[in-house]
Amino acid sequence: MPAGPQTLADLRKAGVITSQEVVAAIDLYMRDPAAGLYRFASGYSLDIAALVASSISPTEVANRAGPQEKTFRTAVAAVVMAAHLTAP
Repeated sequence: MPAGPQTLADLRKAGVITSQEVVAAIDLYMRDPAAGLYRFASGYSLDIAALVASSISPTEVANRAGPQEKTFRTAVAAVVMAAHLTAP
């Protein structure tokens, strides 16, 4: 792995974080946006709520119920995979 900050996608590709953990993190955020910091088994952590607040428009957040929920989840997944995690 390259030195320096790595994205969640990099850590997933290297096998440090599993796909199941990524799905679990997003599921938790979707159920409870105020859940706070998510810690992966590897010790890395990520505040998905803060990431979403800084990356996705409030209008998109407000419209996440109903048919837009899948679109919102896809947007959350995209920002999560591009995020730089806090190292253990």
